Amino acid sequence: MIIGIPKEIKNNENRVGMTPAGVAELTRRGHQVYVQHEAGQNSGFADEAYVAVGAGILPTIEETYARAEMIVKVKEPIAPEYGLIRPGQVLFTYFHFAADRTLTEAMLKSGAVCLAYETVEKADHSLPLLIPMSEVAGRMSVQEGARFLERPQGGKGILLGGVPGVRPARVLILGGGTVGTNAAWMAAGLGAEVTIADINLDRLRYLSEIMPKNVTTLYSSSHNIRTELPTTDLVIGSVLIPGDKAPHLITRDMLPLMKPGSVLVDVAIDQGGCFETSHPTTHSEPVYTLDGIVHYAVANIPGAVPYTSTLALTNATLPYTIALACKGWKQACQDDQALALGLNVVEGKVTYKAVADVFGLPYEPAL
Repeated sequence: MIIGIPKEIKNNENRVGMTPAGVAELTRRGHQVYVQHEAGQNSGFADEAYVAVGAGILPTIEETYARAEMIVKVKEPIAPEYGLIRPGQVLFTYFHFAADRTLTEAMLKSGAVCLAYETVEKADHSLPLLIPMSEVAGRMSVQEGARFLERPQGGKGILLGGVPGVRPARVLILGGGTVGTNAAWMAAGLGAEVTIADINLDRLRYLSEIMPKNVTTLYSSSHNIRTELPTTDLVIGSVLIPGDKAPHLITRDMLPLMKPGSVLVDVAIDQGGCFETSHPTTHSEPVYTLDGIVHYAVANIPGAVPYTSTLALTNATLPYTIALACKGWKQACQDDQALALGLNVVEGKVTYKAVADVFGLPYEPAL
């Protein structure tokens, strides 16, 4: 198979779809890999490293798409890429269709086969291609939240961990999955008072056993969230419904419950956000303030640490990429139900029910 690795063009997206080590695994199996010039540079991987393992370098994104039978990248295509995608071409990347009707319609029109990292799901309901970036995003959410609690950044001027004689910040984490767990470890390690809210009591029991003493658990309900907000300094939203839009757990009318300069970090923004007042931001302009509350809603948080993120992502995606390249998408998905669940849009049809339901579009199984 001919595989293309384009340079990401989304604002401040510094990751790349594959490391040289990943490319080496494909070329030694006889596949052709073409990498766009400097696609890996911001992740710390020079063109020469790709050439050394058998890849070809192409000068433009247009040539990369034109040459490839399968595109492997990090973020969903954006408008300048729509016209480069052709019928039957396989795209393997994060899509988050349910949060973007324009993208969904563009991919339907393209006739491409769109495999979304975020909906590849194993029998135990784990999401193997979302987990590594969720780990990064969860840890970074605390790092960024702590920064924007600083007064020069618009926050209330609280040090997350406090100091002897001064109470630390209070952190509320909505969602006890991979993002929330990693956020809790980071916030607790910095010395904050941490509360994790979730609706899964079994998960809360597990978290209460493994977390340090400065982490408490809370059943997630509108009443309980409202009760917590007046004394909370940093809220991290990490709720995920695979393939579907995130629910709004904090609504506009709740913002006055919080003290001015408090910070909301919406890690769920890729799926539409779990705060009603969230809208996507970028690493170049990461925050905005509404009703005195600082909102951080960067849609590609791991892009700020591309070396770590690219290595972690390739570790997870490579086995699936190899299967797609060696077997073709139909056979690979027939052989692996987890990968089959990654099929969201196939040759003009919506093949993932949650996406179809969000937009009121017909749903058709892919296989």
